[in-house]
Amino acid sequence: MDFELSEEQQIFRDAVRGLARRHLPEGALARAHSDRFDFDVARLLADAGLMGITIPEADGGQGGTLMDAVIAIEEVAAACPRSADVIQAGNFGAIRTLAEYATPDQKERYLKPLLKGETLIGLGMSEPGAGSAVTDLATTATPDGKGYRLNGGKVFTSHSAEADIFLIYCRFGPGVGGIGSVMVERGAEGFTQGKPVHYMNDEAWCALYFDNVYVPPEDVLLGPGGFKKQIQGFNAERIGNTARSLALGRYAYEAAREHVLHREQFGRPLADFQGIQWKFAEMKIRLDAGQLLLYRAATRADRGLPSAEDTSIAKAFCNRAGFDIANEALQCMGGGGYCRDSLVEYCFRKTRGWMIAGGSNEMMLNRIAEHVFDRRFSQRPPKPAGKA
Repeated sequence: MDFELSEEQQIFRDAVRGLARRHLPEGALARAHSDRFDFDVARLLADAGLMGITIPEADGGQGGTLMDAVIAIEEVAAACPRSADVIQAGNFGAIRTLAEYATPDQKERYLKPLLKGETLIGLGMSEPGAGSAVTDLATTATPDGKGYRLNGGKVFTSHSAEADIFLIYCRFGPGVGGIGSVMVERGAEGFTQGKPVHYMNDEAWCALYFDNVYVPPEDVLLGPGGFKKQIQGFNAERIGNTARSLALGRYAYEAAREHVLHREQFGRPLADFQGIQWKFAEMKIRLDAGQLLLYRAATRADRGLPSAEDTSIAKAFCNRAGFDIANEALQCMGGGGYCRDSLVEYCFRKTRGWMIAGGSNEMMLNRIAEHVFDRRFSQRPPKPAGKA
């Protein structure tokens, strides 16, 4: 078993590293504290072929692998933690769903500008009564002529404060089989947004409201029965989440390592104290273990459909590891690490959110347990006796 990157992957890594180090460190702190998506960075990375890495060349992508996208996240995050979000947006989530299932017309109208870094897409899944239980969603698409009328609302939608288009999960009929998705453009009649709310990491989201919004037939992405196809893509989505968690933990680790090598107390560098040494030994163990789990999930996914077990294990471990490492790194840097002019402080806040987003760590543990015992554990209360 070879644990090294291939020669081709090393060349790709070095190219991304060089680009990131030349262009991204300047302004990294300002980006971290901005609630806006950085389109300048998106266009820079698009010009370098880092948007649509995993999307087929026929659709305007690079025809690369999930491992390539993971490597890109790692190298970009090492230069600018926030810019790793741009790699995520251009390679995981809604953009992959579009590339997989969109019609040629939809790809021309929506996918093409996304791959150029010119527009941004939001993914609307969660609702006030349907978070982890996403199949309980209540947003409906009812027939109206050849199209549909969309009614309902979404919360915690990615990039909702500034996205140009939205991929909205909705219900065409009852049950899981009735769930599909539609595309909605900002500014559509009847589509409104609530006041921006800021997350702990400074990013903003808005509640989305759909009041009889007309969806023409050419903007239906996946009709009834499309839910299972859409949710399968979430295993790949979680690989991007996992990679960013670990990459920001590594950024914090490296920053803290430099600090303790040069910061002196009691006439000695902090690195000379055993208590500090043990912290870094534990952090290194988590980084190495997390990277092996992440790379296993990504490489196996490149050989076929992403494994729910692999991605759940990697996400649960790396989400926790990234946060714990950022937390310990901040502690080692003391007051300097706790200040908002430290990117370690940002990494601490940012990594906390990934234990919630993309499937909470608790849901990942549920998925892992199902594979352990080879059975499905429903989280819903048992049905009353006599009811089907």
